[in-house]
Amino acid sequence: MRRVTWVVAVVMCLALVLAGCGMGKKDAGSIVKDLDHVISKSGSYQASGSMILNTGQQPQEYQVEVAYSPDHFYRISLTNAGKDVTQIVLRNEEGVFVLTPHLKKSFRFQSDWPENQGQVYLFQSLAKSIIADKDRQFTTDNDTYVFDVAANYQNEQLSRQKIWLNKKTLAPKQVQVSDANHNVLVQVNFTSFEFDAKFDKDFFQMERNMTSWNLKTLPTMAEAADADHPAAGGKSVTDKNLSATGGQSDQAAGQAQDGQKATAAKPGTDTTKPTAAASKAQSIGIIEPSYLPKDVVKQDITDMKLSEDAAVLLRYKGKYNFSLIEVRPQAKSVSLQPGTIVDLGFTIGVLTGDEKKTLTWTNDGVEFRLATGDLPTNEMIKVAMATEGQSGK
Repeated sequence: MRRVTWVVAVVMCLALVLAGCGMGKKDAGSIVKDLDHVISKSGSYQASGSMILNTGQQPQEYQVEVAYSPDHFYRISLTNAGKDVTQIVLRNEEGVFVLTPHLKKSFRFQSDWPENQGQVYLFQSLAKSIIADKDRQFTTDNDTYVFDVAANYQNEQLSRQKIWLNKKTLAPKQVQVSDANHNVLVQVNFTSFEFDAKFDKDFFQMERNMTSWNLKTLPTMAEAADADHPAAGGKSVTDKNLSATGGQSDQAAGQAQDGQKATAAKPGTDTTKPTAAASKAQSIGIIEPSYLPKDVVKQDITDMKLSEDAAVLLRYKGKYNFSLIEVRPQAKSVSLQPGTIVDLGFTIGVLTGDEKKTLTWTNDGVEFRLATGDLPTNEMIKVAMATEGQSGK
């Protein structure tokens, strides 16, 4: 009798222990509710980490800093780890800014970014993707929750993502975004993530972010212009003769692109000889995208000037027609029409226009403008991303 009582007691103790262990476990549904509660509080956070892109010929690594305040202000800093070039995206009460501090250049426009599109390094985007996917896959790994969900980004190549969350805080630890063939194209590793972060009053202001940063790590404009690659073509054209339907000549258009004057070669000038503009263009080097849409070919390459800046124009024709301008711009501040931020992974672009669209982005000191009247937006993004990692010719 005593033996039976002892056995029953042992069984009951084991049952209590097992029940206690089970009480600490959460299923996907309860975690989703917790995530929904966290983002509904609209608390601040600050994070940093690294991002690796496998979308080009060689992997590219970037240092990422993210800050968010309850006022729905954002600050995102992307620094190319190999080139020490930083780009900053701000959202504050004045609008959305894309800053390139080492070029002393800023774009300002009105947009509801990032509410209308996801970003792989924003907590809200990651949490919402988990909440929205009813077919989410869920598992645990030691002190981490792991979700496998559908991706919702502008780049159509990005189809699924795995998200690792800290069990205690639900802060993201790692993100892997893959294509349809399960190839990891984007990976973000968070080295720090702090909820309820405190910021200085001017932390999200444009002026502070254009001046308060470490210029020592950035190349000078002279160093950036030292690349010695010859430019193809010897012609000079005017900026105002470019139409957004592929850079075709439009003599009826009397307004220069972006309102800037362009300088054409004078009658009788031997355009086969290097001009001052061409000499500067040679130091820029011509960057050609490694991807073109099907049934599209390069038409020509031409030297040109935008204001006092030497530039290069590449024109493409075929199923779609578009032009690509490359220039090392002087310092300036530009206010654009309403636009949309386009996450190119390695940098941030700005898409403006409706029927005639222009995608503008800066990389390694070079400003790119892709203009078209018929190229779909997803193809514009592919062409833009295909310029990353390409060396000037």
